Amino acid sequence: MTQKLKVAIVGSTGYGGVELIRFLYQHPHVEITSVISSSTSGVSIAEGFPHLTGIVDQKLDGFDIVKMAEEVDLVFTATPSGVSTKLVPRLIDAGLKVIDLSGDFRLTDGAEYEAWYKHSPAEDIYLDQAVYGLSEIYGENAAGASFISNPGCYPTATLLGLIPAIKAGLIDHRGIIIDAKSGVSGAGRGTSLSSHYAEMNENFKAYKVNKHQHIPEIEQVLSDQAGEPVTVTFTTHLVPMTRGIMSTMYAPLKGEYTDQDFIDVYKQYYENRSFVRIREKGIWPATKEVFASNYCDIGFAVDERTGRVTIISVIDNIVKGAAGQAIQNLNLMMGWDEQTGLNFLPVYP
Repeated sequence: MTQKLKVAIVGSTGYGGVELIRFLYQHPHVEITSVISSSTSGVSIAEGFPHLTGIVDQKLDGFDIVKMAEEVDLVFTATPSGVSTKLVPRLIDAGLKVIDLSGDFRLTDGAEYEAWYKHSPAEDIYLDQAVYGLSEIYGENAAGASFISNPGCYPTATLLGLIPAIKAGLIDHRGIIIDAKSGVSGAGRGTSLSSHYAEMNENFKAYKVNKHQHIPEIEQVLSDQAGEPVTVTFTTHLVPMTRGIMSTMYAPLKGEYTDQDFIDVYKQYYENRSFVRIREKGIWPATKEVFASNYCDIGFAVDERTGRVTIISVIDNIVKGAAGQAIQNLNLMMGWDEQTGLNFLPVYP
């Protein structure tokens, strides 16, 4: 292509927004036309993120729907939940393509969204337009779409780890337990007691036990894949690291299977999906091995004694769990190779 796709990023001063900038800056088919933050408009984005100095020195714009409709082809909305419900309908009505990184359009049931997120839901007419963008599972739906709802970080790691086993009938979905851990960047850039250094350093704590807003998203997708209602036990923890999610899942086996059976099924399921990597027998992934990358790494351990399997799935929460998957969805939406602008080695150590 000769003409680059012009994009704007709403919420550019959050971790997800600045990570979009990092990847899109290298994307061969994209031009970042506008970085938007209504609270700090007129200020160079490099003031808040000095690592962008001399590279991306654009001044932050305010949210101007008329200007965007004239100058931009697609908008990424990397906003807190409850904000996108107000902004995205205006963007769609203006004829713009949208990829939303908030949780506002992931749930198909507005009442369920309101119950879990404690915000008023978007109108059904907009919820019905949203394509759920779990790239490896629903990538075909993204092709040619004009509005994609990017999955949550915990659901991405968890669903990629569970779906092949459910589809192959290896596990009983009644009795799935998910033990998930995240670095503190998942809470965003705003200051809070939960992310305060003195509170998190040398600490490890559970939060939102049985009440996390990603529970209905996980259950919605698993139910769709299983063809019947699925409920899970889901517990989240904060660990004293910046990036990364490890989702450790325990499920009853539906027969006698080995580690190698799981490895073979998953390798076949994710064949030709380059961002999911399956570990060999006796090797389990670590968050450092996907740091700053769009990879999801998965490993297994069958326990013959208990008749259960342990599935371990790791991602970088800001990349595969947010900005990276959003760009993967952009590539699928536009008919480009899904690795475009994302094919970077993880940072190690």
